[in-house]
Amino acid sequence: MSDTGIERRTCLRFEIPGATLSYKISRILPSALEKYDEEFCQVIDISRGGLRFQAKKRVEINTKISMNISVPGERVPLTMNGVARWSTPTEDVTFGFQVGVQFSAYGEKKDQNYPGNLVKIIALEQKFCPPTETAPRALTDSDYEVDG
Repeated sequence: MSDTGIERRTCLRFEIPGATLSYKISRILPSALEKYDEEFCQVIDISRGGLRFQAKKRVEINTKISMNISVPGERVPLTMNGVARWSTPTEDVTFGFQVGVQFSAYGEKKDQNYPGNLVKIIALEQKFCPPTETAPRALTDSDYEVDG
């Protein structure tokens, strides 16, 4: 596939200084679901549709992942589900990988993200995005998976 230089993302990415996450990979064994695979991973950027974070371990593509995202100043972490879409090595000695995660749809069904989390992410976007930034393209209702 050739890179045309066109931005395909529909959601504005933004940084939240000091944000971290703990994640666990979905597994069949119930005992494995109790503990996090990694904790206190730095969130590089986040959007309404996903996030990018630093990790010590490689996360395989298409792996289902559950995350608790801690935002400084917020009392309750955001609990989000998603799928790892890419993982790449970095030069960082502490965290050797960057991982890109696409959030699961927002809705009330199993494995979907609580719709209130989308509202919270929009509020964080408004708080942390510089006012001169604009979204890569105009957003429409069809840009988000919301189960009604």
